[in-house]
Amino acid sequence: MTRRQAAGAGRVAVLGGTGWVGRHVCRAFSRAGHEVLVVARRPAEHRAPHPFVALDLADAPAGELRRLLADAGAGVVVNATDAANAADGWAVGEQALAALNVDLVERLVTAAGALPWRTRLVHLGSILEYGETPHGTRVDERYPPRPTTAYTRSKLAGSTAVLDAARAGTVDATVLRLTNVCGPHPSPQSLPGKLVELLAEAVRSGGPMIVGVTEARRDFVDVRDVAEAVLRAAGPGATGRAVNIGSGRAVGIRELVRLFVTVAGSDPGILREERRPNTSLGGTWTCADIRLAGELLGWRPRTGLAASLRDMWRTAARTPDGGRG
Repeated sequence: MTRRQAAGAGRVAVLGGTGWVGRHVCRAFSRAGHEVLVVARRPAEHRAPHPFVALDLADAPAGELRRLLADAGAGVVVNATDAANAADGWAVGEQALAALNVDLVERLVTAAGALPWRTRLVHLGSILEYGETPHGTRVDERYPPRPTTAYTRSKLAGSTAVLDAARAGTVDATVLRLTNVCGPHPSPQSLPGKLVELLAEAVRSGGPMIVGVTEARRDFVDVRDVAEAVLRAAGPGATGRAVNIGSGRAVGIRELVRLFVTVAGSDPGILREERRPNTSLGGTWTCADIRLAGELLGWRPRTGLAASLRDMWRTAARTPDGGRG
């Protein structure tokens, strides 16, 4: 058996595999019968039973990444890293954004292209790469990206590096542009993670759940549906393409908050809303056209928003860390 053949044994390396999305990606591949290697800065209890490599990906040279992937015999590599991660949140400087969202991606492309076998790379981008879109628009993959912030520009630069390399034939790769994520084990820095924390504190204290709400509308997709999309993207097809992954429906933040409290089984009277101006990325409207995901990946979201939020709360209620990533 040649080394090229040996690498096709179903081994999957998930970079950022301890994060919110990454942990669900690992689980999806494991359930599908793949061997999974988790690569991240720090270990996490939930990464068991997968092998783990501790590596600061922001600093790892391309040669070290190539050796890691070669030693693992990785036939699939998933890049689930993001400079705005669960540990550091959104307060990240431009240098740190570039290190993980751009420089790492370029080194990863180099490393994957230098392997003695053809490796499939699935890179997780963001719907925010398109920039702010007009209210009522379901943005599709033909929409010209116009990011205006350091974070969104860095995400687009990383995705562009992957797509350029794939189109040049250097790597076999696909970019998935994710909308807002919800569901079990949310990042504490995300809106869903903050809602879990606020409701848990209100239940403990008997006080109100005070939430700042805006007039923004967002496309929320369940994290387990995202993991299924990644699993499908690891197969043949969609090379050199960016594919939107979302629900295809924009939901008001006020509607999301009220739905969460209701499906969590709490009295709606516990909620105290404070109206605030929208300062989040994506402007006042984000909604993805997800038809291409159906055409190329055979994927569509299966978990409704109410079920996603209910499972998010139930998971938080029965786990020591509150169910966060």
